[in-house]
Amino acid sequence: MGYAGYAPGNRIADKLTPMQQALRSLPLEKAQESLDLIEKLTRNVVRNPGEDKFRRINLSNPKISAAITDVHFAVDALKEMGWVQDDDALLLPPSVHLAHEREVVGIIDAKDYYKKEEDNERRRQMAARKAVSEEKEALLQQMEADRKEKVADGPVVHASVAKQFGNGPNIVKASDLGIGNSSGG
Repeated sequence: MGYAGYAPGNRIADKLTPMQQALRSLPLEKAQESLDLIEKLTRNVVRNPGEDKFRRINLSNPKISAAITDVHFAVDALKEMGWVQDDDALLLPPSVHLAHEREVVGIIDAKDYYKKEEDNERRRQMAARKAVSEEKEALLQQMEADRKEKVADGPVVHASVAKQFGNGPNIVKASDLGIGNSSGG
């Protein structure tokens, strides 16, 4: 057992860093796509810190535009990581060093956060669908009232009685139709 009753390895949640706050402020419906691209861009810089092609993001690129430029707060999240706006691009200055333990792990944590949020949203939607509407509630109450009324009438105590309609059964014989009355052979 660890310090103060906490198991080893369990951490008390710290206050979110500005980068984590920026990553968690993305809109839910676009978050996974944006975070996947931000993670890929960040991993490229972490693996190849000296290559300039990975330290520049062209914001006019259609794929980058769809996942970052058009998504609220995505550019802000990159700026929080150290990227600097330069016309239609983001540049990572040579003085900024991205670390796997800090940036990439932070992005992975944000992706986990959004997975949980998507699950919670799905549960909220299912609960809303399962919620009883006013019409359904009125029908259920009417059915219950009918059921109570039927019970109050008591069981059926008279037997069914056969009734004769008309002059008895309507039976048609073959001879009535002229079948079998042939006079020959």
